[in-house]
Amino acid sequence: MAKKINYNYAFVFYDVGEKRVQKVFKVCKKYLSHFQKSVFRGEMTPSKLIQLKNDLKKVIDKEEDFVCIIKLMNDNVFGEEILGNGDIDTGETLIL
Repeated sequence: MAKKINYNYAFVFYDVGEKRVQKVFKVCKKYLSHFQKSVFRGEMTPSKLIQLKNDLKKVIDKEEDFVCIIKLMNDNVFGEEILGNGDIDTGETLIL
């Protein structure tokens, strides 16, 4: 039997119709931290992930909208590099 992976960190980014932008923003804000424009990230339990997806499905139009959820084991297993107007301190920028 395959071991079920529990993700506990997530990025969400989206491109949705103008009429639904505020609704999608509010859903994401409920579960994650607003990072930049239509990008959110933060700690995520398996149950919160299920709730997030269910809430998003209620407000998006599957034919027109795009929502991507990147699930990670934790916030230490990815490299992050920001080019341009990114005045956000990450652990990596403090080291460099």
